[in-house]
Amino acid sequence: MTTTNACLWFDGRAEEAAQLYVSLFPNSSIDEVVRAPGDYHAGEAGSVLAVRFNLSGVPYLGLNGGPDFKFSEAVSFQIDCADQAEVDHYWEGLVAGGGEHGRCGWLKDRFGLSWQVNPREMNQYIGGPNPEGAARAMAAKRPDTTPSFAAWSTSALCAASWLGVLPALAKARAFNCSLSVE
Repeated sequence: MTTTNACLWFDGRAEEAAQLYVSLFPNSSIDEVVRAPGDYHAGEAGSVLAVRFNLSGVPYLGLNGGPDFKFSEAVSFQIDCADQAEVDHYWEGLVAGGGEHGRCGWLKDRFGLSWQVNPREMNQYIGGPNPEGAARAMAAKRPDTTPSFAAWSTSALCAASWLGVLPALAKARAFNCSLSVE
């Protein structure tokens, strides 16, 4: 069976990145570190050329390709979080050591890779059948404002009541916090 996996281009920091990512995601591991057999454009013989790792069972390859290509927001990884503790775990872990807080639940880690850290129910509310509830949930995540998970929670509560998703109310209350991106 044909499979695909992402190859992430780093400037000499693939192993460091893989170590960070596997430390944050459950059921993750570094599966192989490949050393360069000889000098190459981005490194010397014996330096780390590539790192095969998996995050929660999904395979990735980190390639030390040199400074020619950088990450951009055109590619990001989404993390759907079950509760505020998960949001905080990934948010704080990924921005640690030089990452950047972004807007709308986005951040960049210290390697420049973009991540979206969001409550799992967000897509349910934004894509819900009630246009007014969906608009309120989307407004809390608008790209032209600085979001807070507390603001999203308030909108989610409104959207949940409009959508008749009463069991989600208890979960949505878990996002009533002071974490914000400024």
